[in-house]
Amino acid sequence: MASALSIKALLARLTMPALLLCACQPGLASWFNKDKQPLPQWGLDAAKTPTPDYARNASAVVLFNEFVETIDAQGRAVERQRQAVRILKPQGRDNICEVDYDDDEKLNYFRAWTLAADQKQFQAQDTDFVEHGDTDVPVMYSTRKYRIVQPPALDVGATFFCESEELLQPYLQEKIWQIQSDTPIAFQALEVDLPAGRAHAEAWRNHLPVKPVEVAPNHWRWELKDEPALILRDIPSSPEWPALAARMDIQWGDAAVVGTDNQWRAIGKWVTTLEANRPDPSPEIVDKVQQLIAGAPDFYTKLSRITESIQKNIRYFIVMRGIGGLQANHASDIFHNKYGDCKDKTTLLISMLQVAGIQAFYVPVDDRRGVVDPDQPSLLGNHMIAAIELPSNLQDPRLQAVVKAKNGKRYLIFDPTNEHTPVGNLPSYLQGGYGTLAAGPSSQIIALPVLDPDANGTEQKGSFTLSADGTLTGIVDTSHSGPDGAEFRLFLKKTDEKERKTIWETHVASTVPGATLDAFEFVQPPALDKPLEFHYKFTAGQYAHTAGPLLLVRPHVVGSFALPFNDKPRTLPIDLNATGHWHDSFDIAIPAGYVVDEIPDPVKIDVAFASYSSSVTAKANLLHCEREYIVRQVQIPPDQANAFRNLEGVILSDEKATAVLKKQ
Repeated sequence: MASALSIKALLARLTMPALLLCACQPGLASWFNKDKQPLPQWGLDAAKTPTPDYARNASAVVLFNEFVETIDAQGRAVERQRQAVRILKPQGRDNICEVDYDDDEKLNYFRAWTLAADQKQFQAQDTDFVEHGDTDVPVMYSTRKYRIVQPPALDVGATFFCESEELLQPYLQEKIWQIQSDTPIAFQALEVDLPAGRAHAEAWRNHLPVKPVEVAPNHWRWELKDEPALILRDIPSSPEWPALAARMDIQWGDAAVVGTDNQWRAIGKWVTTLEANRPDPSPEIVDKVQQLIAGAPDFYTKLSRITESIQKNIRYFIVMRGIGGLQANHASDIFHNKYGDCKDKTTLLISMLQVAGIQAFYVPVDDRRGVVDPDQPSLLGNHMIAAIELPSNLQDPRLQAVVKAKNGKRYLIFDPTNEHTPVGNLPSYLQGGYGTLAAGPSSQIIALPVLDPDANGTEQKGSFTLSADGTLTGIVDTSHSGPDGAEFRLFLKKTDEKERKTIWETHVASTVPGATLDAFEFVQPPALDKPLEFHYKFTAGQYAHTAGPLLLVRPHVVGSFALPFNDKPRTLPIDLNATGHWHDSFDIAIPAGYVVDEIPDPVKIDVAFASYSSSVTAKANLLHCEREYIVRQVQIPPDQANAFRNLEGVILSDEKATAVLKKQ
């Protein structure tokens, strides 16, 4: 499927970006002549579109973007895309055209032209096109290819054109039409040409539905004009871009039925069929599970032994080839090879639990909260996790990530790909999202749980000594549980000792300028459900500031609870990242000859979705700071923006507040 992509984004993917530079060298594209194909009429017509006033501050504007999906009797699509983009600023010259395809797809043609500001026509030659593999993820083998071209003679005022036709995968019978981009779009259209008697169903996300025109029997066309760019640069604490961008999904396969619930059921049944028999346990899996659960005293112990075995022993590696991007390998192969991606790890988990007498199901999700919309049935997503059916009479406080389905059954949501989050808990990036419970006829969309604040957080204690010259030295002891602990475990896995020192020294210096790390130690227990500890010492010169006979010192020494915010009107939701409970307790021994003259006022604020409290006390030669931050929701609507700003403003002001020490 073709799309316009900036060179900046491309360079993040290419292992040899120099290959791209050849597309810009003189002589590789020449002025159109009789041996070349002239710019087609659709391009000439699109070039007549005046630049809209609302796009004049953009680096480029899409004048025309059209998809035509031609569906055969088996439901397979041929997709044609035509696109025209005008360059408005020098930054817009970074635009390129791209088509991606896999082994089970076929690129019929791909062409590109430029109409310069002086109306000269240029066409890209074969040597302007570059093909490369899928290098987005380092732990991946993929057969997907990307064919790219930077249209020739791009400059401000030029318009470039891309046209492609591709035979798409035979097993995907839906089109996700990305209506919104980071570039304004003056005109766009989608056509779906269906065989006689084949139905379709559509769903819209972040956009009012538009009625199609039936241009021929069962041939539908949707047209949209003047779609603004979605730019999140100046919108702090915003949800993920794909969760906010407007899109439309159209189904023409089994999910092209009436009713949202029926569509989700059809999608779940399709996943169930796709993965059928993949989790069948081999004799080796049976033996391993029986060894693991031998003597397990309860359901949780049995479950945790199996999940930790997968988390610790199955290496994460992706093999994507055609339908293998959606269909898991067989559990026996995953167990034998000791590697797999998210759907493979879920498959092995389902297999091993089956041996233990526990039923579990696939749950396709997206790890970007808000991308999966319960009102927009679709296979859209980038991740696979599991729903583990719980006994009806089981009540265990260690199993927190529990949802209840429409059939009354309870399921524990678990991500076996996340190697550092224990079963019973759930990574913050999944909380508050949605997933498809793929359980055959009982398939449905389910809301992923938002955990109680006590399921995540950090306890931080610091003991410091302040010198008369303003130097602060001390030790900090921290304890991290839940997703916080999982992030630290990942940090330890991905870094060596030198990197950890540099990264953490930078982190401390972000709130304690000039701090240097003197020593640090991580204590990581083998059991994932136990808190990870981190102990470190640092020195910060000029931490306190002199003002005549006074010393000004900030009692909230290290770390910040404040999220980014501004005073601009808010129309988008506010993402709070994670629920959790964070607590700081700091003691500062003041220098001899000084007494505490003033301390900051206590602070307490509760805005329903979060609360913050802080107090500073003085006793003898000790300055004591105690504060607590609790977040109860992962996301709040824009109409709570004022409460959010108020909370963050209070936190930020309190963190900057100073105590005054006076010479005796």
